[in-house]
Amino acid sequence: MVLGIDPGYGRTGYAAVSFDGSRYTMHRSGLIETDPRHSFAERLALLYDRCVAAAEGIKPASAAVERLFFSVNVKTAIDVAQARGVILLALAQAKIPVFEYTPSEVKSSVTGSGRAGKAAVMKMLTIMMPDFAPGQDDIADAAAVAVTHAHRQYMNERMKR
Repeated sequence: MVLGIDPGYGRTGYAAVSFDGSRYTMHRSGLIETDPRHSFAERLALLYDRCVAAAEGIKPASAAVERLFFSVNVKTAIDVAQARGVILLALAQAKIPVFEYTPSEVKSSVTGSGRAGKAAVMKMLTIMMPDFAPGQDDIADAAAVAVTHAHRQYMNERMKR
């Protein structure tokens, strides 16, 4: 099982997905939200604690985290980078191997086009995983990252045979 994570400091989506060679299955998903009234440090601490709890509850074989892309808003990019660091720390301390994918790698893997929009990604996720219910963008992004890694992991294992 792969734990996919779409990092953020206000909202972080996560999704646990498996692939058996013929179908993807969503096992669990959620959204970690932090209160903007709290200090940034408190928000990062909460994010860390919730990531640890999700990892302990899911017990994934690996995790896939979306890489940052260049942002016009430098402050937001820096804050998301710090949140991403907290997430990577939580996963590393849980001894979960972490793999990282850019947004265009994820879009290409799920839709066939690295320039696909959110609607196309959501549509493909519902086709690939009948138990996936479209909703929060952050959860869909996490599911797409997990699908990307689950498929690559499956293909790598097949190539070894």
